[in-house]
Amino acid sequence: MKSFKMISTSFVKDGHVFRYPLIDGIIINQEDSHRSWILEMFIDKKHKATFDDLLETGELLHAKAVISYPENEPAAFTVAVYAVKEIGDNISVLLKGTLKRIRSQYAEHLLEELVDQGLEGDLLVDRFTKDMKNRPQLRRDRDRNQNQPTE
Repeated sequence: MKSFKMISTSFVKDGHVFRYPLIDGIIINQEDSHRSWILEMFIDKKHKATFDDLLETGELLHAKAVISYPENEPAAFTVAVYAVKEIGDNISVLLKGTLKRIRSQYAEHLLEELVDQGLEGDLLVDRFTKDMKNRPQLRRDRDRNQNQPTE
């Protein structure tokens, strides 16, 4: 098994992106034949009801996690909530799932979008650097999520 620091995470549901600011987080690659991963988020307790509901329903979530360094491209996972534990004013949310092998090419798509906006030179470099750290949702992903049928 290998473990990694989780820098940030987001979830996509019904075309909307949900982010939960991490107090701390870890990702564990179980290195098994099922490509199983464990994600643990330590977050504010105000989100407990959301994750309790997800635990109860067993709903699969599409998650993106930035691992090790803020500049890294997010890794895509399909996960389910496995446990929610209250610890003081916070909660630990344990997720189990699999890594999606598709590389999203975030950097390339971000650069294309910024150039389409007419940015160039130092302004382009500054905005690209900022957006690679903040990871805003790209126009192409917003459009794709809005066009997906809901269940």
